[in-house]
Amino acid sequence: MALWIDPPVWPAHGRLWSHLISDTSLAELHTFAAAQGVPRRGFERDHYDVPASSYDALVSAGATPVSAREVVRSLTASGLRKRKAVAMAARAPGRELLRPPRLRPGDQVAVVTTAGPVLPARLAAGVARLEGWGLRVQIGEHVLDRHPRLVHLAGLDVDQASDLSAAWMDPSVRGVFAARGGFGTQRVLDLLDWRRLAEAEPKVLIGFSDLTVLHQAVAARLGLASVHGPVVSSLGEATDDGAERLRRLLFEPEAVVDLLAGIESTTWVSGRAEGILVGGNLAMLTAELGTAFDRPASNGVVVIEDIAEAPHRIDRQLTQLQRNGWFDDARAVVLGSFTDCGDPAQVDAVLLERLSPLGVPIVAGVDLGHTRSSISIPLGVLATLDADARTLTLACPALR
Repeated sequence: MALWIDPPVWPAHGRLWSHLISDTSLAELHTFAAAQGVPRRGFERDHYDVPASSYDALVSAGATPVSAREVVRSLTASGLRKRKAVAMAARAPGRELLRPPRLRPGDQVAVVTTAGPVLPARLAAGVARLEGWGLRVQIGEHVLDRHPRLVHLAGLDVDQASDLSAAWMDPSVRGVFAARGGFGTQRVLDLLDWRRLAEAEPKVLIGFSDLTVLHQAVAARLGLASVHGPVVSSLGEATDDGAERLRRLLFEPEAVVDLLAGIESTTWVSGRAEGILVGGNLAMLTAELGTAFDRPASNGVVVIEDIAEAPHRIDRQLTQLQRNGWFDDARAVVLGSFTDCGDPAQVDAVLLERLSPLGVPIVAGVDLGHTRSSISIPLGVLATLDADARTLTLACPALR
């Protein structure tokens, strides 16, 4: 391994800084930095930022002084250089997110759970469908665990976080599927080392419902687009059309242009608007308000769905989001399924009354959410909603 450090000539925060790199591997760079007391928070994509006061000590410890140009050349030659535009990093709300690579037959994907208990039979049916698509499926060590005290959770938070981190950091894994939704994902978010997760190569995350908070966190902390789609335990029971829509989005993204093609919907507010797809489960969006993972609807085409929430609770959640400014500068709204939420007429009345004052195009009745035939939506991708034509058109393929 060769360690390189350029002169401390880069000004920031009232000090001068150097860049410390390895031309061999990031793992060895982290080991060297830790041994010399360089804090991990100083790591940025492919290098450590170190203050001028540490320069001499790092050179004495084995880092070779070179020019800034040599640092860039070495990173590029080793394949370790990560430009900001193509690296996972925090991105401001309202911006288009980094699109992960598409899946291909033969790829390995991981199945993890961060929420409720998983039924083995339903998991097996979903895995069989993934394998039918030509994927190699790796099941997380703790997917079938049960929490020793709380029946609504699939195992201990620390174990779920460990499974997710291991899958995300595994270079052989090309996509991460949630085993199921339910409750509990919020408990896992703060146990994840987001700076370390940002060092992995981008990969696609798939899930919905409780996984909305993980989609929000991946967008906020990693700047990465993801897919709001069936979890594995529901994929086996999905209709052929619902499953095929997800498969095409993951494997043939250039073939998916209009996300609403072939499904019924209703125009509530006319108009046409462009924005970044954002949203998911209404209850979870509300629950994340005020946290470090909240991702508001600025410049967004907002997608919302829910299950088992009475009309008065939907009213309360929408009101809370509006009072907190979550809908500020939203460009359009797509309303999915509100399954088992009571009288559909009352649900529609609440949604219309709370959302129509936004003055943006609204399409309702989209088959999205807790249904067997639900469509899949790429979050973080630029799209145009034409409420009159009832189309939701992607500006570019959902995945690279």
